[in-house]
Amino acid sequence: MRRYMVPGAFAAALSVTTAIPAFADMAFNRVATFPVAMNLPADIDAATETSSEIVAVSEDGNLLAYSDSPLGAVGFIDISDVRAPKAGGILKIDGEPTSVVISRGKVIAGINTSASYAEPSGNLMVIDLQTGAGTASCTLAGQPDSVAVSRDGQYLAVAIENERDEDLNDGVIPQLPAGNLQVFALDAGEPVCDTVKTVDLTGIAEIAGEDPEPEFVDFNDAGEIVVTLQENNHIAIVSAESGEVVSHFSAGSASAAGIDLSDNGALDFTEQASDLRREPDAVKWLDNDRLVTANEGDYEGGSRGFTIFSKQGEVLFDSGAELEHRAAMAGHYPDKRSDAKGAEPEGLEVKRFGDTQYIFVALERASLIAVYRDTGDAPEFVQVLPSGIGPEGLVAIPGRNLLVTANEADLVEDGGARSHVMVYELSEDRAAYPTIRSVMKDGAPIGWGALSGLAADPSKAGRLYAVSDSFYRSQPAIFTIDAAGEPAEITDRILVTRDGAPAQKLDLEGIVSDGEGGFWLASEGRSDRLTPHALYYVNGKGEIRKEVAFPAELLAHEIRFGMEGVTLVGEGDDQMLVMAMQREWKDDPAGQVKLVAYKPASGEWSAVRYPLDKGEAGWVGLSEITAHDGKLYIVERDNQIGSAARIKKLYSVALDGFAPAALGGELPLVEKTLERDLIEDMRRATNGFVVDKIEGFTIDAAGNAFFVTDNDGIDDSSGETIFVNLGQLKAMN
Repeated sequence: MRRYMVPGAFAAALSVTTAIPAFADMAFNRVATFPVAMNLPADIDAATETSSEIVAVSEDGNLLAYSDSPLGAVGFIDISDVRAPKAGGILKIDGEPTSVVISRGKVIAGINTSASYAEPSGNLMVIDLQTGAGTASCTLAGQPDSVAVSRDGQYLAVAIENERDEDLNDGVIPQLPAGNLQVFALDAGEPVCDTVKTVDLTGIAEIAGEDPEPEFVDFNDAGEIVVTLQENNHIAIVSAESGEVVSHFSAGSASAAGIDLSDNGALDFTEQASDLRREPDAVKWLDNDRLVTANEGDYEGGSRGFTIFSKQGEVLFDSGAELEHRAAMAGHYPDKRSDAKGAEPEGLEVKRFGDTQYIFVALERASLIAVYRDTGDAPEFVQVLPSGIGPEGLVAIPGRNLLVTANEADLVEDGGARSHVMVYELSEDRAAYPTIRSVMKDGAPIGWGALSGLAADPSKAGRLYAVSDSFYRSQPAIFTIDAAGEPAEITDRILVTRDGAPAQKLDLEGIVSDGEGGFWLASEGRSDRLTPHALYYVNGKGEIRKEVAFPAELLAHEIRFGMEGVTLVGEGDDQMLVMAMQREWKDDPAGQVKLVAYKPASGEWSAVRYPLDKGEAGWVGLSEITAHDGKLYIVERDNQIGSAARIKKLYSVALDGFAPAALGGELPLVEKTLERDLIEDMRRATNGFVVDKIEGFTIDAAGNAFFVTDNDGIDDSSGETIFVNLGQLKAMN
């Protein structure tokens, strides 16, 4: 094996302590984001796929260890300075690490060494945190999944899953060999191999009882192990001391009302489903008599929620559709998973901070963490937290008031976000996320996402409007936003309709109020999908009353990257719509795009050219335009994210002298003035990585400036929407 360690990282991380403040009405907020690709050593290509899946913390709370299955490594992060995590290096391993846990200064990792599904194998790896040395330890009975250490440090439990081949018989179980549970005694944090007890779990589940597939394990204070058999929809409780199954029960099924079951480009929380097998993934003890499960589903189940059981199998609480609704209100509902398992609760953590025990539920497909207080009865919702893409592992560190999430998805191959570990702190500050959310209306959440244009109500301060883009192709909409409070609230949704039905073939990217209750909408075209480049006028009910196609002089040079914003300038017959074109069209010089103008009264088209900044990578284009007090304000951005992002800027163009020329001839080049670099505003908003798309900007009737980002409908995206009130325009700089 190869060792890649940052010199002194372990010793430094293990030497710091943090005082605990008094507890009051508190909230968790993200304080740090660490892309695990930063742990790659110099001799490994920086574009190599990495992942943080299961995460564990040293006893003093200053060093994290995580499993990285694609890389075949265990990684380390020094969080002694919680706001500035440092790379702690990686340890390459012969095999696939599936889970990690830390006990008495030792990392214990379950390693999958299987030759095939039919020939599962594995072992344990022990890594000394002081020296960084790793040694292969006990041979396992098959392919390991979850590992856990008892509260008193005496035992290690390993779920031997022997997972099924999903391509064999459509993944239908049984598929032998069967899995089991293995329990080892620990000596100074290391497993003693010859003490192993192999617990036979066959014959206890009603579903494929001959093929148990243990998924997740956890210990209570009484030395009992709870283990989920996910595909079997079953839960067993085992004595660590004797290795006997002391009880077991079916996880049962649940019903959910007010959910979205259709992957159709629309958010509609009016459907219901019955008899959904829970098929729990993660499980955690709440105390010695109660446990909580995340009902992800796998084989053919998934109830979209979490459940609290008694140790005897009695259902004490089931969340029903609440997680789906919380995700929807935060703009994180993954419509593409509607016909599968929805937001997909997968991971869990339970820890007591002061007098309050918290339940943290990781929603894999919504890229959210839902936080609840355990009341002993129905849990109380606290907040949602933004995570990276695909939260998998969680670990709470009450001694430092911290929560850590490991987010497994690495989209480096597609130029997307990397896998991240994120750190949150419990404090008396208000919850910073979400920055914008919707409300419940008529018993269902107002579903939203992919906000792509922003406009102000010219007569009412704090009232804004937004549109969503073609991700929600079956539900084009105008959203009413109350931006006066924190977070801003989406209070209404108006569908854009044609002949009484949701309008088709729209990709709404811009909106402006006409000041009389109606709106002009800019739709970005794609001729290859029969979506036209066009302007639409709609009344206050969202009904299309006028459609304006691009003239032939423009369309002769079209590409798919068209209008990204629209605004109104002038009055009467001289009133003019001005649209920002995102990218260069075929007749544009390199590094210049058009601002296109249209006069509704005369039907006259004209344009100017706008000079783009030069990016270091990818492309640079425009994403919004708004007129205010003698200027056109224009958002210019690159398509880079995270540390690679360079251009997320607000420029202005003076309207004094703004004189678009007729299409087909020479177009004047305007001058631009930098008003504000928005990257730091994005970073400060949520302490996350810089996302790609600022797509909305406006200035309200009181002179306050706002911007919003597009979350791509949670498709290969963290789902985060950053909505920022920049305050008075005159004070922005």
